[in-house]
Amino acid sequence: MTARRSRHRSAAYATLALGLAGSLALTGCNSHSSKKSKKSSSSSSKSKKRKIIGGGAAAAGAGAASRRVPDCYPSTYKLTFSQQTGPKSHVAVKFKNSTSRDCKLYNAPLLRFNNAKDPLPLSQGTPGHLDGTRITVPAHGYAYAVIPTNTAATKGTEQKSVAVDFMGISASSVTHGPATVNFAEKRLHISVGKSKVTNWSSSIHGAQLAGGVGK
Repeated sequence: MTARRSRHRSAAYATLALGLAGSLALTGCNSHSSKKSKKSSSSSSKSKKRKIIGGGAAAAGAGAASRRVPDCYPSTYKLTFSQQTGPKSHVAVKFKNSTSRDCKLYNAPLLRFNNAKDPLPLSQGTPGHLDGTRITVPAHGYAYAVIPTNTAATKGTEQKSVAVDFMGISASSVTHGPATVNFAEKRLHISVGKSKVTNWSSSIHGAQLAGGVGK
């Protein structure tokens, strides 16, 4: 081998070595950049997940707040009274929830016939010692209470009107009211004497059984 050919080969090896070193350096940079990109992407994904989870919890809280059931309120167009005759004679009190949301009723209706000072006694507990009955009346649904009038004393005399309050969650509280129903204007013949009123029930049958006048 001549000296000239040897110098050419040495120069070629040197060029190849420099090229490989540059390629390795570039590969290392790309790998490092890729790792940084993956870490950044992972961090961003976790951050988004935390935001989504946090937003979901806030939405759930708002949903729970919107699902709180309000108290029912009395009004003349929501209350109906009817007299049933016979051995199981009684006056049925019907409340209609005319709203598009559920509402709550507690214990029994407070009924003052003919502007009486005190409401009709309760057949289940007393205003100061309640039994904690609470029912949810669905939107456009009904609730019932019954006043037994199956004896001469409980039937008493015909009443002209009744003022109705709805009891609140505590023994001393009432919701908005009273609502006054004029029986004469409605051409109703309602007779009540020394009787008591049952708690609210989701069905007329349940109220009748509670009043001892069910079938």
